[in-house]
Amino acid sequence: MENLVEIDIKNRIGHIILNRPDKLNALSREMVEQVIHSLNTLLQDDAIKAIIVSGNGKAFCAGGDIESMKNLSDSNEIVKWIDFVSGLSKKLMDMDKYVIAAVHGYAAGAGFSIALAADFIVADEDAKFALSFTNIGLIPDLGLIKLLTERVSPPIAKEWISSGKVISAQEAHSNGIINRISKGSVVDEAFEFAEFIVKGPSISNKYVKYLVNHVGELHKETAFMQENMIQTMLLQTQDHREGITAFFEKREAQFTGK
Repeated sequence: MENLVEIDIKNRIGHIILNRPDKLNALSREMVEQVIHSLNTLLQDDAIKAIIVSGNGKAFCAGGDIESMKNLSDSNEIVKWIDFVSGLSKKLMDMDKYVIAAVHGYAAGAGFSIALAADFIVADEDAKFALSFTNIGLIPDLGLIKLLTERVSPPIAKEWISSGKVISAQEAHSNGIINRISKGSVVDEAFEFAEFIVKGPSISNKYVKYLVNHVGELHKETAFMQENMIQTMLLQTQDHREGITAFFEKREAQFTGK
């Protein structure tokens, strides 16, 4: 099987590299399978505190593989394909560890979707985020409509999607879509960005991710109750006790995720 994904581990950070540069890392079935497998491998490794996703070659990800899509012959095959590839966005959003998308070149179509499905985006200063769906008579998929509308107003989302907008890193940053712009290596910048995650308490990060991702679905009283229940549990963890001890000893806490 062709190696469409590379994995590197450094400083307790797992680095997943999309490795289909001749196709600008367009998402084929095989690539999606390998990315999900890589995410599962890193998720099961307790030593890994954060995950970075980047792309080899000239682009982060040019979207879905049109060659794969044009071979879909009936609605049943199309439904299966869409459900399958959407699973990548769901995986990024639902996994317990923080994921950082390190974007250079283009994050186009579904490539923009998976960048938004990550918890954070670090982008090269020349990166472009392209909403190219309308150019081929489609709507965004892989969760992009929800993820984009959580960041910008509905009128802006409608304009950008229906006009096939190409968004610069600077415009994306000013609209709260990305966390940091890199003027050097975007991967190096992503590793530097991840430091606060690596040093932090992974068990509370897990619940911060869950609560923030789902808060829009909850009634006020339910949101308060969830916070209270999780806080009750966290107040009994070793990480909390270590944080209190480190505070009084005036040193940096050494969290273990327990």
